[in-house]
Amino acid sequence: MRKTVFSLLLALMLLVCLTGCSRYSSHYSALMFVHSNTSDSSYMSFSSFNGTKTFKMNCKSASGGLLEYSAKLETGSATVYYDHDGNKTELFTIRGGEEIGSTAVPVSLGPVYVIVETNEKCKEGKFDFNLKQ
Repeated sequence: MRKTVFSLLLALMLLVCLTGCSRYSSHYSALMFVHSNTSDSSYMSFSSFNGTKTFKMNCKSASGGLLEYSAKLETGSATVYYDHDGNKTELFTIRGGEEIGSTAVPVSLGPVYVIVETNEKCKEGKFDFNLKQ
C-alpha cells in the first residue's frame, strides 16, 4: 500500500512538473510592479525591477503577425528577447533615460515568448508588447 501511494505521488509530481514548466521562467524582485499577459498582448510597469520576466503570447494567424513593442526606462538597463520559432533572439536593449517608440517585427504561427532581462537594477520602467494578427 505504501509503495502504491508513493508511486502515485511521484507520478503526480512528475506530471505537474512536465505540464507546469514553460520554456522560459521568470525570477525577479520588484516594487510597485504591475503586469498583464494575454494571448495577444503583454505589459509591465514598475518602480523598481531586477531579474527576468517572461511573457507568452500566441500567434493564431497562419500567415503570421507582427510583434509591436514600446519601452521606457528611467535608470538601469535591460535587454528584451523574443522567441517565436525556437530561437531566442534579441529584440532591443534599453538604457536609463531612453524611450523606444512603437516598432514591429514579423512572427510566425504559434507561441511567441517575450523575455525581459535586466542587466542591472532598473527604475521607473514601462514595457508594452502587442501581437497584431
